Amino acid sequence: MPNIVIIGGGAVGLSVAYHLALRGEADVLLLERNQLTSGTSWHAAGIVGPLRATAAMTQIASHALTLFPQLEAETGMSTGYRHTGGYWLARKPERMDELQRICAVGRHMGLTPEIVTTDKVDVPQLDLTGHVGALMVPEDANVNPVDLCMVYARAAKTRGVVIREGVEVTRILREGTQVTGVELADGSRITASRVVLCAGAWSKHLADDIGVALPLQPVEHMYIVTEPIPGLANPFPVVRDLDTGIYVKGDAGRLVIGGFEPDAKCWNPLGPEGNRAFLELPEDWEQFAPFMEAALALVPVLAETGIQRFMNGPESFTADTRPLVGQAPEVDGLFVAAGMNSVGIMSSAGIGKVLADWVIAGEAPSDLWGIDIARVDPKTASPQHMAARMKEAVSDLFALHWPFKQPKAGRGLRTSALHQHWAKQGAVFGLTAGWERGLWYAKDESERHLPYSVGAQAWYGIAVREAAAMRDGAVLLDLSPFTKIDVTGAEALALLQRCATANMDVETGRAIYTLALNDRGGIEADVTVTRLGATHFRVVSGAATRQKDVAFLRRAAHGLSATITDVTEDHCVIGVMGGAARDVLRAVSRDDWAAFPFSTARAVSVAGQQCLATRLSFVGELGWELMIPVATAGAVFDALIAAGARPMGHYALDACRIEKGYRHWGHDLGPDITPLEAGLSFTIDWSKDFRGRNALLHQRSMGLERRMVLCDVSGHPLMLHDEPILENGVVVGMTTSGARGARTGQTLALGLVRIAEGEALAQTCARAFIIHVAGRDYPAKALAKAPYDPAGERMKL
Repeated sequence: MPNIVIIGGGAVGLSVAYHLALRGEADVLLLERNQLTSGTSWHAAGIVGPLRATAAMTQIASHALTLFPQLEAETGMSTGYRHTGGYWLARKPERMDELQRICAVGRHMGLTPEIVTTDKVDVPQLDLTGHVGALMVPEDANVNPVDLCMVYARAAKTRGVVIREGVEVTRILREGTQVTGVELADGSRITASRVVLCAGAWSKHLADDIGVALPLQPVEHMYIVTEPIPGLANPFPVVRDLDTGIYVKGDAGRLVIGGFEPDAKCWNPLGPEGNRAFLELPEDWEQFAPFMEAALALVPVLAETGIQRFMNGPESFTADTRPLVGQAPEVDGLFVAAGMNSVGIMSSAGIGKVLADWVIAGEAPSDLWGIDIARVDPKTASPQHMAARMKEAVSDLFALHWPFKQPKAGRGLRTSALHQHWAKQGAVFGLTAGWERGLWYAKDESERHLPYSVGAQAWYGIAVREAAAMRDGAVLLDLSPFTKIDVTGAEALALLQRCATANMDVETGRAIYTLALNDRGGIEADVTVTRLGATHFRVVSGAATRQKDVAFLRRAAHGLSATITDVTEDHCVIGVMGGAARDVLRAVSRDDWAAFPFSTARAVSVAGQQCLATRLSFVGELGWELMIPVATAGAVFDALIAAGARPMGHYALDACRIEKGYRHWGHDLGPDITPLEAGLSFTIDWSKDFRGRNALLHQRSMGLERRMVLCDVSGHPLMLHDEPILENGVVVGMTTSGARGARTGQTLALGLVRIAEGEALAQTCARAFIIHVAGRDYPAKALAKAPYDPAGERMKL
């Protein structure tokens, strides 16, 4: 009986098999329904581009640079791996801003990208009229996809992996929440405690069958290969003309030209052609015409060059154009690596490495939240939504990634019961963690359709106006997307004591901000836990981590008498914040809002409706969060508006939280950051045991090597995240999040910086930092205290 079954013999599945064997995992079985590479790997373009938009993805993609040569040395076989260098071309000044940011990430990750002018683009065949600059990436390369897969297979077999071709998996088997094996087309079954799904375009129907949401859609993906072109450089660099959506690469004296189009054509892997090996779809010159026209303008010699081959094959894309990797939150022991969004060949090395570690350890080896399948909202996996998303998801790969850009296709998937109420107040909706929320509230039509910018944001003045209302008035915040999980049962307390850093054995009605850690001491979740009874607790976390947090608690509860219930959609949550919050609530409620201590919760009646009110604030003002049954939330909302409260948008909320230095999971907090590094030691009760405690004790005894600081950045650059922090010309850290404060007007950024042994916070604040933002340097001062109301007096009103 194998310990691990891998479904799919493409580049990703073979890489996972190799890396599992490399780590000494015995009894690994890989099953391929046809022949190795016969799905989508065989027709891949073979571009190896290690530089990605984020540090995490760059680290994953860069593993190919060492692994591919290593595999050749290990097996004596060629992968066709060859350095070519490459260029990312820009036709718009705003694109250069994006390239400057990506360049900084690449340099931080050990690559050597460089921003160059067009006269430094060393490709004589290109007509760069109209271009404004480029990003040069010396590490870009090519690899032969089929040869690479054969090398993976040889290396994996040598280390003991069994590979069976012509064996189709028709079902993944489970008992309860545990995977138990697979069923084959002949009706036989193979038992396994771990299954790794790497079936590319054919992954979704296997996942659907066992209730695992996989927002993945195969589309027709096309490229052409020219006839030989005399005088072509050898090697020819990889060229990405981003603003026209095309790429050009060399291939033995020929050019390969492809692109990422809007309105991609969906393809059904369960259709009549779905089981054909090495499938080629019909040529579609109408669909490809815009790319051909762009290529003719970029490479004029193409007008005199014939086309040798038109390649059209299926390729899988995801709803958010990021891969789906990791352990399925719905089924323990089922791991997924699918939806590579046309970069599966170059990503196979890094994805195989991290997923092998994940399979063995049962948890992610590092912060992989950006690609973690647990980020998926199950609603996004519907065929209708995925078809809608293909209108822009494919083209998004090369589209300009404006700061705060909002998708257009596939909107309105998840709205709260108060959606129309917020709309009547002028909400300009945007997607935050899959929910439609008011980003800001427009006073008139002129404030509704504001332009994107790589500099000052057009909505900032509105955010300032909305936040100013909290000074003497009260605002309403849409907090309904919060994840809400009830933990009940005789051992509910024991479960939370095991998971939480804070003491959960508090009196009923207490609301505690706490963290949940992994064994390394990294932060897996930051939550507020309210004790509602002796055996009843409510855990509230961010909207984006709903599936992750439910799975985390469910797995932690194994063997305990505790029940985990997701009640997110049973309740709306309205934040009532500001200097007049108490007065507004008194106007619609007879409850005592004066004798209501901070971090406590109680049942109240607002506008005649029962609510759970919790005195908390993420914006640094007097305030309460009202949790209201969905059926009666509208009446409460209308009463609060009638009492004088006004809505405040999500952008203003973020501009207020940064002024208080409040951390945000997914940016400032994550699995690789400990509470000690993040400045959250106050959440730890050292007198009790909890997961990750030993790692924290060790770190505390050894001393910190890095510290999170809040910086005041001069010059008002647009702060986002992953901007290098320098001291004396040397990078000492990276920002994690940033914004311009809505009340102070200061441009602020949180970041992790290296510190000396025994360095106190005051010493860190005395250092002179520079933050590199989009090619420019800005002085930054680390702050000892939050710039807005550092004593917290506003929250104590």
